Amino acid sequence: MKILQINSVCGYGSTGGIAIDIYKNLEDHGHECVIAYGRGYAPDRIKNIRIGSKFDNFMAFVQTRIFDNHGFSSIKATRDFIIKAEEFNPDVIHLHNIHGYYINIDLLFRYLKESGKPVIWTLHDCWAFTGHCAHFDYIGCTKWENRCQKCPQKRRYPKSIIVDNSKSNYEKKSKLFSSISNLTIVVPSDWLGRLTMKSFLKKSPTRIIYNGVDLSVFKNRISNFRSVYNIENKFVILGVASIWDNRKGLNYFLEIAYQMDDKCRIVLVGLDDAQLRRLPSNIIGIKRTNSKQELAEIYSSADVFVNPTLEEVLGLVNLEALACGTPVVTFNTGGSIECIDESCGLVALKENLEDLILKIQVVRNNGKESYSENCIRRVREFFNKDDRYNDYIEIYKEVSK
Repeated sequence: MKILQINSVCGYGSTGGIAIDIYKNLEDHGHECVIAYGRGYAPDRIKNIRIGSKFDNFMAFVQTRIFDNHGFSSIKATRDFIIKAEEFNPDVIHLHNIHGYYINIDLLFRYLKESGKPVIWTLHDCWAFTGHCAHFDYIGCTKWENRCQKCPQKRRYPKSIIVDNSKSNYEKKSKLFSSISNLTIVVPSDWLGRLTMKSFLKKSPTRIIYNGVDLSVFKNRISNFRSVYNIENKFVILGVASIWDNRKGLNYFLEIAYQMDDKCRIVLVGLDDAQLRRLPSNIIGIKRTNSKQELAEIYSSADVFVNPTLEEVLGLVNLEALACGTPVVTFNTGGSIECIDESCGLVALKENLEDLILKIQVVRNNGKESYSENCIRRVREFFNKDDRYNDYIEIYKEVSK
């Protein structure tokens, strides 16, 4: 089979990593794959098509900021890409994030409809069925269920500072995304699947394929992390995020720090310089690391992984922590709770600091050792990267018959 993947990025970030993993799995099984992407660079030895240029990205960014028409610019870049896509002539076209300032969705879906190719679309967020935003759970917005308008998140990604075009965007996207008869939606969590079935995408069949973890990298690793930070005899509470903000629960860690005794230390990975300067003394702040092995060593060194996110599709960091044998405590948010059961973690009431601290204390009293084996078993059974990406190959074969 020949598979064309389309995503905003290639090789970095969560979605870029997923696209690369699928690519390598396809090649390992004797299939051919090309990744079309819009921003950044592709890793070496990855067959790719760059959609547009940095200037095209910038112009799409500017138009979004002014006109709130995200996904409806990048005309020339998309036309040029379609020519290359037709030359490759894939058997299946696999969409990921088609937002991100790089492609014209009107032209793209006209091409998809006219080509007659089977289309798989993995939703990594909610942008596909809203008039503007990629996430709405944080503010409890339900406008997307009927018709978006007067968007309360106009100034959040993809940010518009002047026009609110959410009503028109919603109507256009509804018509475009419903025009493909051979479209299969894939979601990484039951939670996102339930939302999709309430949206205008409900006419397309929806499948669940959880995101996977590389168990050769994320596993229980011995390191000197605790000795380096002088926390050998401390109860270590870990939090990890690519971008820390209130939506990811940074404020909850600051509150926890004031209430925990001196036998505890909080470690936060992914902070920026300004955030590092504001930390209390019992929080160890670390900037973002691009080393997966280093991250696995930090997960392995913690006694509990805490994810107080207020908006989450699944929670890849939860999976990585579990794979390293570290139990997870998370808010009852989105798909974050789908990673765990009572044998490997605990769920706290959403936005309830007292319950979050209570659940952390339960893990502390029980001891990490009572959870570790079940944490690893849970990931191996449901979130092994190789198994999950084999699921995609099965879908490709199914839809291409």
